[in-house]
Amino acid sequence: MVRFEDVGMRYGTGPEVLRDVSFALEPGSFTFLTGPSGAGKSTLLKLVFLAEQPSRGLISLFGSDLSRLRRGDLPPLRRRIGVVFQEFRLLDHLSAFDNVALPLKLAGRKDREYRHDVEELLAWVGLGERLNDKPATLSGGEQQRVAIARAVVAKPDLLLADEPTGNVDSDMGERLIRLFVELNRFGTTVMIATHDRALIEAARAREMRLVDGRLIEMRGTL
Repeated sequence: MVRFEDVGMRYGTGPEVLRDVSFALEPGSFTFLTGPSGAGKSTLLKLVFLAEQPSRGLISLFGSDLSRLRRGDLPPLRRRIGVVFQEFRLLDHLSAFDNVALPLKLAGRKDREYRHDVEELLAWVGLGERLNDKPATLSGGEQQRVAIARAVVAKPDLLLADEPTGNVDSDMGERLIRLFVELNRFGTTVMIATHDRALIEAARAREMRLVDGRLIEMRGTL
């Protein structure tokens, strides 16, 4: 589903933030991406999400060589990916419900077709009473939960999450990892960048470790 071959990445003329990174994510796999701050985890996720292009090396996504794709080929690929960003990227003028429903609206689905699913998902992440609240009235942890719900609501083929439990307590963290595991059981490939060892131990999935932009360790299997 995702393949990196000797990928390097630098911003401008600065030093490489990723160096000779090679790995593959098989369909239906569950992988944690770990390493110290500044190791390149967020950059790697941006490359997978097509938000950045590598400086060198090859990346293939859903069987397509990204270097051969035209700009118009990218949106259909992005729609197959759910992303939980560290900065949330919620739309301030939309309610929690409408933020979560946005991927379904963009896919052309009608309100009556998805309302129950969105309400149920928001209840699962502890925001069943905040459906109509806008992001400015929510705490950081609540905004993060809205962002997670938005990323998973369309049951994407690939889910990428950057520190998804960074602003929630341990009980909610456990609930969220159960959500990710359940999504994975239904076939979604999951990759989570995290420092949270409890999260990793709860899921017992493969771990990829980055240090100074290099992939130095891969251990465990789903």
